[in-house]
Amino acid sequence: MLAGRRRQLAGSMSGGEQQMLAVARALMSSPRILLVGRALGGAGPHPGEPGHRKIRELKERRQLTVLMAEQNFNQATKIADRGYIIVHGKIEFEGRSTRELRENELVKKYYLGV
Repeated sequence: MLAGRRRQLAGSMSGGEQQMLAVARALMSSPRILLVGRALGGAGPHPGEPGHRKIRELKERRQLTVLMAEQNFNQATKIADRGYIIVHGKIEFEGRSTRELRENELVKKYYLGV
């Protein structure tokens, strides 16, 4: 992924590459929790491959807690162990499983268009 760009200045990398570099830098300190926004959508090594898959792999391999702000419900549930629906800054629902989230009326209304 980024190995071939070791000598390249970060500012000259694409946006997705810069996002991957930021995660790599964060992981150098062996954190127990990783905070990510929009989970690197489109930052995978191939065009169109979301970074969500890499975040999930990192979570499992390094036993990380991942706190992620994500508006794409389907992508978020590929990583999430639990989720919170926040409306106007207030937690309106906490789902303790993907199934619980998918069955919630707020989720259906705001995210799934049901």
